Amino acid sequence: MKKFFRFFVVLSAILTALPGFSQVSKQPFQLKDLQKLVHISSPRISPSGKQIALITTRPDWENDKTQQEIDLVQVKNGSLRKLTFQRKGLSKLRWSPDGKQLAFLAKDSKSGKSQLYVMPMNGGDAVRITNSKTGVDAYAWSPDGKQFAFIAQDTVPNPQAIKHHEDAFRVTDNNYLVRKAVQPWHLWVVPTKEGKARQLTRGNQSLGTDQGSMSAPAWTADGKAIIVCRFPNVWEGDAWHSVLVSVNVQTGKTTPFVTAQGAAEPVFGPGGKTLAFLRPRNGDQNNGFAVYVREKGKITDVTAALAHNINNFVWLPNGQNILLMAIKGTRNVMWEKPLQGKAKLLNLGNVFPGSGGVSVSKNGIIAFMGSTTTQPAELYVMKAADSQPRRLTHFNAFVDSLSITKSESINWQLDGFREDGVLTYPVNFKKGKKYPMVLVIHGGPEWASTVSFSPLIQLLAAKGFLVFQPNYRGSTNLGDVYQHAIYRNTGKGPGEDVMAGIKKVEEKGIVDKSRIGVSGWSYGGYMTSWLIGNYPNVWKAAVSGAALNDWVMDYTISYYQKGDLYFFGGSPWVKKYWKIWREQSPIAYAVKAKAPTLIMGDAGDPNVPIVNSYEMFHALRDNGVTTEFYVYPANTHFPHDIVHTTDIYRRWVGWMVKYLK
Repeated sequence: MKKFFRFFVVLSAILTALPGFSQVSKQPFQLKDLQKLVHISSPRISPSGKQIALITTRPDWENDKTQQEIDLVQVKNGSLRKLTFQRKGLSKLRWSPDGKQLAFLAKDSKSGKSQLYVMPMNGGDAVRITNSKTGVDAYAWSPDGKQFAFIAQDTVPNPQAIKHHEDAFRVTDNNYLVRKAVQPWHLWVVPTKEGKARQLTRGNQSLGTDQGSMSAPAWTADGKAIIVCRFPNVWEGDAWHSVLVSVNVQTGKTTPFVTAQGAAEPVFGPGGKTLAFLRPRNGDQNNGFAVYVREKGKITDVTAALAHNINNFVWLPNGQNILLMAIKGTRNVMWEKPLQGKAKLLNLGNVFPGSGGVSVSKNGIIAFMGSTTTQPAELYVMKAADSQPRRLTHFNAFVDSLSITKSESINWQLDGFREDGVLTYPVNFKKGKKYPMVLVIHGGPEWASTVSFSPLIQLLAAKGFLVFQPNYRGSTNLGDVYQHAIYRNTGKGPGEDVMAGIKKVEEKGIVDKSRIGVSGWSYGGYMTSWLIGNYPNVWKAAVSGAALNDWVMDYTISYYQKGDLYFFGGSPWVKKYWKIWREQSPIAYAVKAKAPTLIMGDAGDPNVPIVNSYEMFHALRDNGVTTEFYVYPANTHFPHDIVHTTDIYRRWVGWMVKYLK
């Protein structure tokens, strides 16, 4: 949940046939199909634009692991060549400036730590470049290709004392699951061939946080300085106060570069003189991310006219235009934005780009991960920003043989807002018949549901459910004003948005109003808990996953802590703000809930601590509400492995079948 948390929010799918036409010749999407989906990531196009390297990850159901490899795809014809074998922890592909080498991170087979490797493209094995005791987390080639800048965590300064149990640590803004002092992350440089790594920055300020917030370093064109995103300490709770600093490569001297708090993801444009970076617009965490540009010491929000949350960006070769990735309405989109001038929405047809994984060659060819309404993400390429996407890979071609159900956007009006959501029809939908409906509410809250392919939505539709994914104030798809409207109104306003959306769907005459269920994970779980307590007579079933049920407790023990302050304006322990934190907590209304509720979560979740779910479980059970509670032995916000993911979806869908069918 939260702006910096990249939770894979549940999305939707669409069927090629119109509603009312059965797809009896095809099987619907099933759990066994979930176990075959191939995930692609980190697509990087070579400087020449002729090849694209990417990482493919395949689930291994039998061993509950994943199998990874780096593949090289030819832009001309889509032919594919495997570059690695049995490497683990692959991530962050980067071409050398001359395109003759490919760098990547992978786990060292002996230490298990992530290290930096370089693979020559003219043949030969990958060579390990780093030997960091704590592993490498981010890196960047120097402009001349002779050095790497990388970020690594400091080692424990007093290992013998720790071994002797002299290990008490001071509580500041850490979450309650922390069991030891966490060391800061700092900047290093290392030659690309032979030479010793050299540390450039030191101290308590950190280039990373305990929950993974970190930006890749950005070299200046002359190679004399490196721009990094620096946090005040290692705790995610203070990550909102990041700034950009310049580090002298020779001396390690650090000087301010962008002092506006919240600045992150620095990237120099071609020529190395103009820097672009992300920052919440005007420094307000309740706004969307904007792209700022620093040129000749002047900083400008080049996306101010859009007033829309930007998920990611990449420079185009001329150094005067930037590609922006965002969600607009219920679609993932790209804009081309000149530094001076209006943004142009690209015509991508029925392809929806992901929020990350976009790369541009020196001659302007664009590679990106894209999905459609009927297909999971694959690799696409465009000759230029004004051309049509061309699909290069078919890792998940088996989905073409399945019955993928129709989805469509739904719009309604409330409180002066034009709101929207996604409605997915059940398999074998027939006009004139009414169906039970399941709500799947997205997390974040700073995210949005779109019409892109989603396994969970297809699993529910396969069981004969209408599936409604409502967006609500706080969502990132309708501009800053709508996103900001969640300020001091985290439950009531979004709840009214959802109910207005349901009413709009019901106007179609296809909903069995006596059989409606509500569900969600993270902030979607929060909304589920809120709705069953505030609209108890609507729901016949509920699934609440990793739900934030108690704002006060969440602020006190979760990892982001101070991030919650932006929702309410001040601490729940200060008299001025005491009441609103408690009024906006779903646990305050749990005694009114009636719907049979399935609760799930991870035991070691630092994002939304599992104690939130324990509170709701006892509140419901002690008041006679049918409830079951399952906890997964994982230290994440949602289990990453295929076995646990399958089990969550099985229980989720099964609960709705039990109480709505």
